[in-house]
Amino acid sequence: MKKLVLALLLVSTAAAYAQHGLDKDISQIESKVIEWRRDFHQYPELSNREFKTAEKIAAHLKSLGLEVQTGIAHTGVVGLLKGDNPGKVLALRADIDALPVPERADLPFKSVAKGEFRGEEVPVMHACGHDTHIAILMGVAEIMANNKDKINGTIKFIFQPAEEGAPPGEEGGAKMMVEEGVLKNPDVDAIFGLHIGSGQPVNTLAYRSGGIMAAVNSFEINVTGKQTHGSRPWGGVDPIMASVKIIDGLQTLVSREMPLTQEAVVLSIGKIKSGLRSNIIPESAQIIGTLRTLDTGMQARMHERMREMVPAIAKAYRAEATIDIDEGYPITYNDPELTAQMLPSLKKAAGDDKVFEIKAITGAEDFSFFQKEVPGLYFFLGGMAPGETEAFPHHTPDFYIDESGLLLGVKTFVQMSLDYLNN
Repeated sequence: MKKLVLALLLVSTAAAYAQHGLDKDISQIESKVIEWRRDFHQYPELSNREFKTAEKIAAHLKSLGLEVQTGIAHTGVVGLLKGDNPGKVLALRADIDALPVPERADLPFKSVAKGEFRGEEVPVMHACGHDTHIAILMGVAEIMANNKDKINGTIKFIFQPAEEGAPPGEEGGAKMMVEEGVLKNPDVDAIFGLHIGSGQPVNTLAYRSGGIMAAVNSFEINVTGKQTHGSRPWGGVDPIMASVKIIDGLQTLVSREMPLTQEAVVLSIGKIKSGLRSNIIPESAQIIGTLRTLDTGMQARMHERMREMVPAIAKAYRAEATIDIDEGYPITYNDPELTAQMLPSLKKAAGDDKVFEIKAITGAEDFSFFQKEVPGLYFFLGGMAPGETEAFPHHTPDFYIDESGLLLGVKTFVQMSLDYLNN
């Protein structure tokens, strides 16, 4: 009897896949997806400033007949597609912001855009692949809008701003979208998201059940000393020397106080700013960095020790220092039950040999705020060209994505959506 039930389930599943019948629609959307991606890449916009990006997204969704909301969390766009049959509500999410990074890759659609970040004019580039995420989800929206008869339920297409973090003094991103009710009216039952990976072979998918990406907290340290002439350092208090010792001390928290065999912890300094001239010891210095953790207990302990250590080290060098640690993003956590449910869909889209499980990584994602509210699944899409073995990292000027893998992103979202809603 058990064998008969299993056989019937396998037949039912195979039939469900066959019923989708959207291979032609998916293959025909590829040129559009690439064209959209190149346009977004050439004209990137920073977090909470994605005005033109949002306009293009909204115009496309409206042309498909979706119910469209704009201005969510400043520049976010949501399209609502109701299938011809009743059922659950599924959300699909793409992030839409770029980074203050100059582009060096020699592309015909290379970005030369400028923006303002922390009061300075900066180059702007889609150095994390969010342009591909937008284009993929726009392609999925078009395919699904043309096949409403195959949908049992509703799909929310969420185009989210400020995944890289809102500018100082502002709110934004997934947290703000959740607070403004993006997962309500109608209430979302589950949410899927993807991220392109420059170092992952094209046409592959990577996943992990449970925690897949780290929690992240940005921090800012301000050190105050006493200005003096560079020839008489004993006449003042050197905030730069104190800053050096603070940075060194913070790294010992990771190497000497964290049980790294349990989970990873990464503390990185991204900016140091102090002084104007070679012969003046300045009055102040600023240190900006991030902390990445995969365990909430270790995260809390790091916060505690950082707040203790920073002012203590500064005092040892006759300076004063304050530290501010932001709320950051939680751990990106894939619901185990949902992950198990959708794994066959990932394999159907890419092929069994193209789907693999990975260990948790220390990158972070504010998709985690959606996952705190509803079950979610976040996975990675390969973007490294065939034959390549090394790739430039995300957030760097030479970051590059092979466009031949974008179609798999579309196919995977379509497969997952129909399987989730119809089975």
